[in-house]
Amino acid sequence: MRQHLILFIRAPMLGTGKRRLAHDIGDVAALRFERLMLARLQRRLGRDRRWHMRLAVTPGRARHRKRLWPRGTPIVGQGRGDLGERMLHALAACPPGPVVLVGADIPALSSHHIAEAFRLLGRHDFVFGPAADGGFWLVGARRSPSLPVSFGEVRWSTLHALEDALANLPRRVSVGFAARLEDVDNGASFRRLAPRRGF
Repeated sequence: MRQHLILFIRAPMLGTGKRRLAHDIGDVAALRFERLMLARLQRRLGRDRRWHMRLAVTPGRARHRKRLWPRGTPIVGQGRGDLGERMLHALAACPPGPVVLVGADIPALSSHHIAEAFRLLGRHDFVFGPAADGGFWLVGARRSPSLPVSFGEVRWSTLHALEDALANLPRRVSVGFAARLEDVDNGASFRRLAPRRGF
C-alpha cells in the first residue's frame, strides 16, 4: 500500500496565522516565514516518490485559492473541530496505507525524518515526533487497528500536549517516536533557528 504524507497548514494570509510568532516579529515577517516554509517543504518532500503528498488546509475555503498552493499537489480542507479532531480527520481521509502528518513550521524537517517515521510505522501502530516545547511536530498512523475517535482532552499549545495525547490512546496500541525537533511558534524560537536556516 502507498505511503501518504500530509502537510497540515493554515492558509498563509496576512494577519490570520502564526499569531504568537506574529506578535513577536510582526505580521509581514510571520507571513513571509509561512510562505517560505511551505515552498521549502514542497521542494524537500513533495517530489519524493516514497510517498504521496497532500495538503490539509484551514480555513477549508482557502483550498480554492490556487495562487496560494504549489501546483499538482492535492488539497483538502481540515474540517471542523479542535486541533486533534482536525488532525484525525485529515489522517482518516487519506487512501489506504500508512500516513504521516506534519506541520509546516519545522525548519530542520527533511525527507530523512519522514522516511524514519514511515520505518517506525512498520513496527508500531502510531508514531509521534516530539517537539522541544512539549508538543509534537509529527503524528503518524499505520491505521491498523483503526484510528481512535478522538485524542481526548489535550492541552494544545502547551508543554503537556504530547503527554496528554499519549495518555488518551488505547492501551493496546504500540507507539514509536521520531526525532525530537524544534518548531517555530514565537519570536524566541524564530531568532534561535532563523540564522541557521537562512530566514
